[in-house]
Amino acid sequence: MNGVSFDGRAARYDELRPVDDQWWEVFDALVRLGTLRGSRVLEVGCGTGRLSQALEERALARVWAIDAAPAMVEKARTLGVNARVGRAENLPFKAGWFDAVVARMAIHLLDRPTAFAEARRALAPAGRIVIATEDPATFDDLWFGELFPSLADIDRARFPSAERLSAELVAAGFAAPTVEHKAQERTITREHALEILRTKAYSTFELLPGDEYRDGLAQAERELPEAVTYRFGWIFASAESMTSAA
Repeated sequence: MNGVSFDGRAARYDELRPVDDQWWEVFDALVRLGTLRGSRVLEVGCGTGRLSQALEERALARVWAIDAAPAMVEKARTLGVNARVGRAENLPFKAGWFDAVVARMAIHLLDRPTAFAEARRALAPAGRIVIATEDPATFDDLWFGELFPSLADIDRARFPSAERLSAELVAAGFAAPTVEHKAQERTITREHALEILRTKAYSTFELLPGDEYRDGLAQAERELPEAVTYRFGWIFASAESMTSAA
């Protein structure tokens, strides 16, 4: 996963990313764009399994899930999710097995050309891939951007623009995708914000130079207000497989 480990984040992952109305807005968009209701679905990069669990309970989907981090898979299994350790670049499933593949906040961690080709292989004819990822066009709006000057450039190299994502999907054998954008305004407490920084809850923090991370954290501890409000931008992309599974 681009050299970033998530095993150490599993214990507090859900605590620092609570399920709220905005989480359900993203869920509804994925179900609608991917036609996931009642489908055989593979979630790649499932993390602690909350999306897979919700797809089974609310969208009546039959879900399989993989993640490269064993600790994340262990947590997903405690929710009853059919999860296993695996990589999106080498899916442990036979060709044509799924109606849909879903990835929420995961594709920036993958070798996307390989992972998208594998997703296409695992899909039945006319199967769909549906993706939710952060929009790099809104990185300058993030509340910690001023604390860490190199962070936006680091993440722009990891997160594809809508145009780049579309081109990558087409190159992997998908039809031109349907793309939607969504902006959400979020407010978190000062303590929540500081815990995100102190625990390096977001993988980008591991990629910062050590002195920049320390200086930014110290500045946050001095200057963050009691409430932090910011905008978060989503890209949703959904595409149909152009070719039958090999």
